[in-house]
Amino acid sequence: MVGIQPEPKRVLRDPVLLLAFGFGSGLAPKAPGTAGTLAAIPLYLVLSPFSLPVYLAVLLVMVIAGIWLCGSAAARLGTHDHPGIVWDEMAGYLLTMIAASGSWWSVVAGFVLFRLFDIWKPWPIGLVDRRVAGGAGIMVDDLLAAVPAAVGVALLEWLVG
Repeated sequence: MVGIQPEPKRVLRDPVLLLAFGFGSGLAPKAPGTAGTLAAIPLYLVLSPFSLPVYLAVLLVMVIAGIWLCGSAAARLGTHDHPGIVWDEMAGYLLTMIAASGSWWSVVAGFVLFRLFDIWKPWPIGLVDRRVAGGAGIMVDDLLAAVPAAVGVALLEWLVG
């Protein structure tokens, strides 16, 4: 069940939906997860100059808030994981970029690798996605997809740098 497709006005007026929909990027008519990941790139570029502890603190806040936020948005929309809920993609992209240099190619590589693993959902990502419910379930598959994507970005950084 997909649930209801909210009116853009509803998303833009409801703070929970606005955040869960990645500041409106999840309203994209096609590939909202990709749009949400794209919306995370400016956030990454703002955070990348900060120290690792600051970056991790922001990421941790996003993950903890995301569990509640995604669960609340899903409940409001009457579905487990509405495609427009993209806060999880944003957090997943930030996790993917944890070891990146911030170069243009690492931003692109992180985007491609994260989307690949998020869409493909290889074991155990797909299994966890099917078995974990609520806001945690919405968040965890993207965080798990970010792990091999982050390893891929780190390997590319090592090979290129």
